[in-house]
Amino acid sequence: MNRNLVRALLSVWDRPAFRDGVRHLVDLDEVTALLAALAAEDGGDEVDLRVMGLLRSALETTEIRRAVLLLVDTDDVRQEVSSSIAEGLADRPDLARSIVSALGDPAVRAELTAALESARLREAIWRAADNQLRGRRWKTIGELAVVLARHRHARRLVWLLKRHGVLRALRR
Repeated sequence: MNRNLVRALLSVWDRPAFRDGVRHLVDLDEVTALLAALAAEDGGDEVDLRVMGLLRSALETTEIRRAVLLLVDTDDVRQEVSSSIAEGLADRPDLARSIVSALGDPAVRAELTAALESARLREAIWRAADNQLRGRRWKTIGELAVVLARHRHARRLVWLLKRHGVLRALRR
């Protein structure tokens, strides 16, 4: 996992208001152990699967989901995430620029928030992510097509990402 992204996660985690808000909802020791594993050398598939499991359970908890989405609206956290993206996509600078541009757009963040508030959409996204982790490319594509066909917020988010050039940069 990218070091800038880990720094962003640690920055969020070190905020007392965030920790106090989620203390009763998550196992703080588990999160701390995962962050330490991510900050160290590559932990492999096991750490990635643990992180995905934690993210899934966090996004299913309304308070955590809303707290994380509010943090994305925080300039310094968004800057760390943007640095992580730029570093991780150094070989694809157009894609990095378009993603950073999209993250800076309040309309994209608002549509992302609306999309993640839909339980059906979250479940479809997790199915696609699970298929991707298992190497089922065509099944992933099928799941994403279903998401776009059934969910207005997903279509709107894709349109906004297209406007920022993310889709064009992905095709290159």
